[in-house]
Amino acid sequence: MAQEKHAVKLGFVGLGAMGQLIVPRLMAAGHEVIGWNRSREKAVLLQDQGMLWAETPREVAEYCEFVFSIVTDAKAVKEVALGPDGILAGLRQGGIYIDMSTIEPDESRAIAAKFTKAGSIMLDGPLSGSPVTVVQGNASIMIGGDEAAFERVKPVLLAIGPKVTRIGGNGLACQMKIAINLLLMVEVIAFSEAVALAEKGGVAREVALDAILKSVAASPVLGYRGPFILEGKMPEVPLADVTLQQKDMLLALNLGRTLGSPVPLAAAANEMMNACRGLGIDGNDFVVAHQVYRRLGGQE
Repeated sequence: MAQEKHAVKLGFVGLGAMGQLIVPRLMAAGHEVIGWNRSREKAVLLQDQGMLWAETPREVAEYCEFVFSIVTDAKAVKEVALGPDGILAGLRQGGIYIDMSTIEPDESRAIAAKFTKAGSIMLDGPLSGSPVTVVQGNASIMIGGDEAAFERVKPVLLAIGPKVTRIGGNGLACQMKIAINLLLMVEVIAFSEAVALAEKGGVAREVALDAILKSVAASPVLGYRGPFILEGKMPEVPLADVTLQQKDMLLALNLGRTLGSPVPLAAAANEMMNACRGLGIDGNDFVVAHQVYRRLGGQE
């Protein structure tokens, strides 16, 4: 069934790298957006584009039908959602809060339970995609939580990206996002390893990259990062830096331990992030692991 589109008053808490890209898409779809961030400087460009400003997450929620957040970790989610001036304090009965952060599934479920008790609804709605895919409108969004609430918010989510899927109950979208990030991480680390191995054996870097990106192993995520390896220079603004990716690997390791599911490749990928940190190159996109492999193999 086609989703009915109508303008909605939306709140957005957390105007970091992804928030800066998502909010303009929501406004371009005709929605009125009011936002909040710890540092107001990050809101200036968005305000110039028409976003309204609130002094607290609570004020954001008081204004809106749906409130989004995307912040660093579970601690930050609790602060913006459950604090005295948080989203829960201002959200109306039946209002919907969609947290797009990547956090532990159990933490997300615990926060959602507090919203349910107060008569409102929380969905976990992590986004899968890079800044490039968000700008292109190709990001995918996974939702965990109440099905009726999902149907209410789905038309708004489609303004962010065309692939919107309900995974299941609360916390399951977070769990799926962690699993996808594990796959992405291992893929990029293996890519870095493969190029370094080919180079060590005498294959020119550009030839190795061309062969991989034309092979059955190619994927969009490798295509985005191929130029970084080819030029031997990381972008000034990473698609995803080492610190961010290591946070996600630690989530995967913890989830594996909690569920009793082995994640040996996540452990190996995490060790490569440790190596990047040890070499002081962790501010870069995590494909910088290619440089670590070259150093370990005596190529640098």
